[in-house]
Order: sequence, then C-alpha cells, then structure tokens
Amino acid sequence: MHEVYINKLASFLPNDPVCNDSMEDYLGFINGKKSKIRSLILRSNGIKQRYYALDKNGCATHTNATLVAQVVKKIFDSNPQEIASVDLLTCGTTSPDTLLPSHAVMVHGQLPEMGSAEVVSHAGACCSGMHAFKQAYLSVKDGEKNKAVCCGSERISPMMKAQNFDAEIKAIAAIEKNPYIAFEKDFLRWMLSDGAGAFLLENKKNDNSISLKVEWIDIISFANKLNTCMYMGAHKSDDGDLISYHEMTAEEIANLSVMSLKQDVKILSENIVETGFGYLIELLNEKQIGADDIDYFLPHISSYFFQPKIFDFMKKAGFTIPYKRWFLNLENVGNIGAGSIYVMLDELLRTKPLEKGQKILLVVPESARFSYAFALLTVC
Repeated sequence: MHEVYINKLASFLPNDPVCNDSMEDYLGFINGKKSKIRSLILRSNGIKQRYYALDKNGCATHTNATLVAQVVKKIFDSNPQEIASVDLLTCGTTSPDTLLPSHAVMVHGQLPEMGSAEVVSHAGACCSGMHAFKQAYLSVKDGEKNKAVCCGSERISPMMKAQNFDAEIKAIAAIEKNPYIAFEKDFLRWMLSDGAGAFLLENKKNDNSISLKVEWIDIISFANKLNTCMYMGAHKSDDGDLISYHEMTAEEIANLSVMSLKQDVKILSENIVETGFGYLIELLNEKQIGADDIDYFLPHISSYFFQPKIFDFMKKAGFTIPYKRWFLNLENVGNIGAGSIYVMLDELLRTKPLEKGQKILLVVPESARFSYAFALLTVC
C-alpha cells in the first residue's frame, strides 16, 4: 500500500460574482414578482455573492462538464503535457448535464489531450465530490493507479430559473391559492452556486512545493434511520415517501416543479448537526485525535446559521476548535455543493501560510438523506 498525496489543486468559478441584489436579474422573477423570502434567507445564510454559469439573460455560459474540464486543465497549467499521464478521472456532482451519458464521460469528452483513461461518475449531493475523492485515494493507495484526478462540481443555476416554476404558479393560481412556490423550493434558490474544483492525487509528494498527505477518508450514511430531506426528480407525499418522476405524468411533473431541487427544512434543522457531528466526535476519539491536533477545520456548511450550532455541539462534547482555526469561504463563493470542499481547500492553500506537520480536517455533511464525509490531511 502506498501513501497518497494531494499534489495539485485548482478551482474554477464561472463569470463575475453575483451580489445578493442582482440574483433575480439572472434567475428571473417567479410570477413576475420579487421573492417574499429572498432577503430573509440571505440574512440567515450570510452569503454575499455567488457564481452562476449564466449571463443576465439567463442563457448558459458553461455546462457542468465544461466547468470540470476547465478546472482539470487548470491543474496542469504549469505543465500541460502532464495531463496525458492521468490514468483515473473521478467526478461527483448533484447536477449532471445529462442522465446518460454519465457526467464523468461527458467531462472526459472535453479533454482529448488526456488520452484514454478510466473515468467514474459519482451521483448524489455534497458527498458525491468526496466519493470521487475517496475512489481516487483508494486507487492510488493500492497501486492500481499512479496519477488520479478527482473533481466536485455543480451547475445548479438552470434549475433555479423562474421559468421552471411557471407551470406550478399557473396551477396554483387556477385554484385560487397564493401564487408563490412552496418555501422548500424557494428556499434553495438563494443558497446555491455554480463552480468546480479538482485535486491531483499521486503516491509521491512534491519535491519543491507543499503536498497534502491523505491520512484517511471516512464516509457514513444514516439513511437507515432518517427520512429524505433534500430531493429532486420526485414529489414527497404527506407520509414522507418519495414518488419518483417515473411514476408521474408530464403534467404532474410540470405542475409540481418536480425537477427542481427541494429541501425539508424542519428535518434539516432537527438532524444535520447532531447526527453527523456526533459521529465525527466518536470517530476522532476512536482515532485518538484531539481538538488541539487540528490546525485548520474546514466544514462545508450551507449557511452561517449552522456555524454556532456546530461549535456549541462540539464544545459540549469536549471538542472545542476555536473559530480562529476554522476556514470558511461560503460568504464569497456561495454553496457549490459537491464542489465546495474542493474550492475551500484550494483557497486555503492559496491564502494561508501552511507549515509542514499541520493537520487539516475536512467535513462534508449532505442533507439529501443524511450522509457525511470526513478526511484528515497532513501538510508535508
């Protein structure tokens, strides 16, 4: 078995940042009116700007595959020929451009300079990027692959455009209800961002620059205990079961905005911190890692609303990491879902004076049906 190192990192954020007051210029006005909850959600989540792969007319400027292809090329900016030696490409996303072909092969199709390689797609939400990371890590660790690139990305903005809710609004108005989409759908329109990040993993560390040794990656699901929280391509019945779009008519799919992203906020707030961070404390205790061992704590959070809740929960468990050792960039890049942890770690390396021996803890909660991913890295 080999040691595994992150030797290069990159991130790609499309176009210029979009400030809070300009969001509906890109996404459009549902029913021709400003959202009733936009300002409320933005005050709570603390996000000040994000990135969209759209222009102000709502037209696409990039596909998801294009975002990832751009960031993979960026990994090899200093030596473009090196991309030809990549023997594994793994990609995770919530928002593939197509159901078929898979996301990873669509990315590979935009990278002819890479040559033929194994490519694997990971589906899901935020943890899908970590799934891609873990597969690349294990493939290099056991010696099957020598040079693996893993990626996390989102192009979620097209799903948040006002036109996707027109049919539902008309249906609501037709039966004389308040013509605004439900909170669980409108809520996520003000939370999400587009972008991509990538890591290059190898079994030897860099000679002349910092590498990050991957100590371990741990991923856990609590779907056996908890109901669905965030979903797309389905309708949630009153008893909590999901009805797949496969079982619905085209009219039902349109009238219920079934292909939009939705979140059950009540289930989220009741479970997301206690479930995942309770497991994290157990995991760190098992590995005999204390709070003082962590030099940088990088939790992927969807909203700054959760930051004090996580801090207080961990403090009560006897695992206090002071805020000065937290690193977050949600305020300036938004929630990029599967790509967030990649973009966050890349920014950490570009902006902080890291020292050999320092430990970096990555934490990625996923609310879809409550999965969590954790990784410990050592600067070397």
